[in-house]
Amino acid sequence: MRNIRLTIEYDGTCYSGWQVQNKPRTKTRVNHPQTIQGTIEAALKSIIQEDVRLIASGRTDAGVHALAQVANFKSQTGITLNKLQLALNGNLPEDIVITKIEEVDLDFNSRFDVKSKLYRYSILHRSYPSVFSRNQVYFYPYPLNIRLMRQEAATILGKHDFSAFQAAGSRARNPVKDIRKLMVRCFGDLVYIDIEADGFLYNMVRNIAGTLMEVGRGKLAKGSLKKIMLGKDRRLAGPTAPASGLCLIKVKY
Repeated sequence: MRNIRLTIEYDGTCYSGWQVQNKPRTKTRVNHPQTIQGTIEAALKSIIQEDVRLIASGRTDAGVHALAQVANFKSQTGITLNKLQLALNGNLPEDIVITKIEEVDLDFNSRFDVKSKLYRYSILHRSYPSVFSRNQVYFYPYPLNIRLMRQEAATILGKHDFSAFQAAGSRARNPVKDIRKLMVRCFGDLVYIDIEADGFLYNMVRNIAGTLMEVGRGKLAKGSLKKIMLGKDRRLAGPTAPASGLCLIKVKY
């Protein structure tokens, strides 16, 4: 038995997210081609003639991208790693690429061994949209006070209950997360919001990004982010930023 780890880059625009869904009222898994997981598992089966299950570092939602998602699977295949990578990339659609493949210890688990993950939310901040990057950024033509956004971002660093920034109706077992880095940076007309934490609630990054943009636009006053976080009420925070601007940049083990 081998345990094989993949590093995966994908454009999530045409997919309903990472995870293969179960059929309603059953435990039967549907290998849906419109999920990243289902697409890769189908490609693997065609190559190694085994039904395998990919374990990812975490789910990404519909329309969300990844520069370096990590997933592992166990297999009896004797194919070399180099041949497997070439075969996978030859069988996968052009919006999914295996950038690295390696054999790891049998007890390695892409999900449970994660120390932290880094996400980036990308904003195209100018008066007109982009033809070429329209699926990878959020076009935002309104004025933004970047300095105030940076100040507000600093107020929620550290270990806190982030219930106010999870999806409405979501009830996580543990809403306490440790944000280790939260930076707002500008490169020309691109604004990047980078968030690294030991874990994330459902829609947490997109809700923080949406709230920071409300601060930058002057719709929320200075000191709002900390008050929202302490209030633990999703209704206090800003809108959920669109999925197109979100990308999983790195997973740390």
